[in-house]
Amino acid sequence: MKLYSIETGNFKLDGGAMFGVVPKQLWEKTNPADSKNRIDMSARSLLIEDGKKLILVDAGLGDKQSEKFFSHYSRWGNTSLIRSLDSLGFSPNDITDVFFTHLHFDHCGGATKREGGKIVPVFKNARFFCSKIHWEWATVSPNPREKASFLKENLLPLKDSGQLNLYSSDESGFCSDLDLDLILVDGHTEKMALPKIKYKGKKILFASDLVPTSGHIPVPYLMGYDVRPLVTMEEKSTILKDCVDKDMVLFMQHDPINEIVVLKKTEKGVGFDTGTTLNEFF
Repeated sequence: MKLYSIETGNFKLDGGAMFGVVPKQLWEKTNPADSKNRIDMSARSLLIEDGKKLILVDAGLGDKQSEKFFSHYSRWGNTSLIRSLDSLGFSPNDITDVFFTHLHFDHCGGATKREGGKIVPVFKNARFFCSKIHWEWATVSPNPREKASFLKENLLPLKDSGQLNLYSSDESGFCSDLDLDLILVDGHTEKMALPKIKYKGKKILFASDLVPTSGHIPVPYLMGYDVRPLVTMEEKSTILKDCVDKDMVLFMQHDPINEIVVLKKTEKGVGFDTGTTLNEFF
């Protein structure tokens, strides 16, 4: 097995929204804001090369939305999903499977593109995996709080393609087809799935939006986007303690600097120890 960090493109989000009730004078120590109170965000995916499988975990924002849409998120840098794959010698057609942690636009938008007046999958030979419960949460009757993050143009083309595979997240071994162990959490959104991977003698947890940046490691540091913030606190507390106890590191999806974060126990609970890149850590 080989793992690759895939930079799909960077963007900015309001720092207050990203840290909820935490005062700016605290969160700005780790996540400095610009003149519009926005903090830098990565949209990092993980590529897993395992035998004949090439599995992409999440797909970033993509680029099919309008300039008006992207003006709210101030994309920065010159990375993209396709350029990152190309730099490793891969093409979109090489991807066999795409696994979505959840369906907010910054995690699945890059899986589709505009082509000939239609929106079609970027990965024509891939199967797309998502929790059945989360898919219904996002598409059947999305709640007003999240509706703006579940975009029909990101989701319906996946279903129309015939490449969508919905797994039953209430059964054991629910995603055994990809040989991924998953932790399901419900604080950020219903049935967000966090892959756990064994790699070179280490355990890695794909942190997704449970811990979007290293600045969010303290349990009370929650995003204003979480639909069940108290549940997120319970989930973070349990999972981060488990990471320390089992020597498991975090793969950070939105941290603009750290790809891998090592945790440690402190007097105040679990805290940040060191951060680095995937290649440097392994």
